Amino acid sequence: MDTLTHFNEEGRAKMVEVGQKSDTNRAAVARGSIYMLPETLQQIVHQNIKKGDVLAVSQVAGIMAAKKTSDIIPMCHNIFLTGADIKFNIDEEKSKIDIEAIVRTTGKTGVEMEALTAVSVTALTIYDMCKAIDKTMRVSDIRLAKKTGGKSGDFIIED
Repeated sequence: MDTLTHFNEEGRAKMVEVGQKSDTNRAAVARGSIYMLPETLQQIVHQNIKKGDVLAVSQVAGIMAAKKTSDIIPMCHNIFLTGADIKFNIDEEKSKIDIEAIVRTTGKTGVEMEALTAVSVTALTIYDMCKAIDKTMRVSDIRLAKKTGGKSGDFIIED
């Protein structure tokens, strides 16, 4: 197991120094789901939610969240993102929306936290826009699915 690097000599939290690292192309993919009542899913699919187009708004929210991750995760570096995208899969059988965030950069540190934050905020935005009709919604299974680039190499988990 790798040594944790977010602690200083006194055992207190610190931001890791990455200045000496080389810039490399990096990417991360995160996934998660939001479960809901079948009627809620149909309202989203048919764009009948009074607050607007749920998928369009939550997609923009997820991208904005990826860009602002270092503002809310204390030891996260401020990263220049070269790309961010949110994709949806509507699963009517399980009454859920699967969310995938893909985030890219060329830099000294990875974008795993940005991808995970993007998925989380996308799901929370869906919840926010639909909570008036469905308080049973459940955000679930947020995880890193893939990361590429950097010294530690590639990581892929099969779903």
